[in-house]
Amino acid sequence: MKGARGWLVLLAAILLVVLLGPFLVPVPPLDGTLPLEALADEDSLFIKIDGLQVHYKTAGQGQPVFILLHGFGASLFSWQAVMPGLSQHGTVIAYDRPAFGLTERPLAWEGVNPYSPQAQVDLVIGLMDAMGIERAILVGNSAGGKIAFEAALAHPQRIEAIIAVDAAVYAGGGAPSWARPILRTPQMRHIGPLIARQIEKNGDAFLQSAWHDPSKITAEILEGYHKPLQVQDWDRALWELTAASTESDLAERLFQITQPVLVITGDDDRIVPTEQSLRLAEELPQAELSVLPACGHLPQEECPNDFLQAVDVFLVTLR
Repeated sequence: MKGARGWLVLLAAILLVVLLGPFLVPVPPLDGTLPLEALADEDSLFIKIDGLQVHYKTAGQGQPVFILLHGFGASLFSWQAVMPGLSQHGTVIAYDRPAFGLTERPLAWEGVNPYSPQAQVDLVIGLMDAMGIERAILVGNSAGGKIAFEAALAHPQRIEAIIAVDAAVYAGGGAPSWARPILRTPQMRHIGPLIARQIEKNGDAFLQSAWHDPSKITAEILEGYHKPLQVQDWDRALWELTAASTESDLAERLFQITQPVLVITGDDDRIVPTEQSLRLAEELPQAELSVLPACGHLPQEECPNDFLQAVDVFLVTLR
């Protein structure tokens, strides 16, 4: 009897540590953060989409319309080297996805979670509606490529074509399914921002691994990636995005993509391995493949001229 009581006391103590322990971990406020508007550039624009203030930039005019979707940990800054070239063909719109760049980071909301995969797709179409765009070519890098495909499946009549740049279709879906309920607990929401802040320490190393030749990464590029880390509550928003991740069956639905697709990959992508892009091009019904030499996961940044040349050739096939 005494032994059983002892085990119950031990179990209760363990439960208390698990349930209450995380709340005892201090989460100090971020230092040196600024309001979104204080970090905006001269050419920054903002628009309200379903109550969310979205930061975007534009270039060019006319048709076609290109909408640029950046990857995880990036922002519209990652498209700066190719926006002028793309604008020679039509209108270019790059925007910051929720949890990134200078787009608003709500910590409370009603209805659909703005950081959820569904909201990411809804935002693409909401932006098009707000700007009077009937059809667009979606250009998505990494996780942005996945969003482009999901948008094409949900709204095929609105998407003219897709340019999938090292798209994270077969991997990169966030935490494993068994862990997701844990990420959404009050305990993890308390300490989650501390985990998210690791990107400050490890972000530069991750960026270097995304380039074939990291010696080409300039101080200006590093500053472009560091800037969003000055935004208020960037850590909490990044954790909300992580917690909102869900299972995806996109790989099983690729055969339903009817739009023309250009698959672009660097030949030395160590984030989304190059073989995955080769597989993607094979499994899509209408796909062209362009493998850029001596290039990594961010060809629009590392190899912009080769990137634009591949896009130029693809656009000819759409006419």
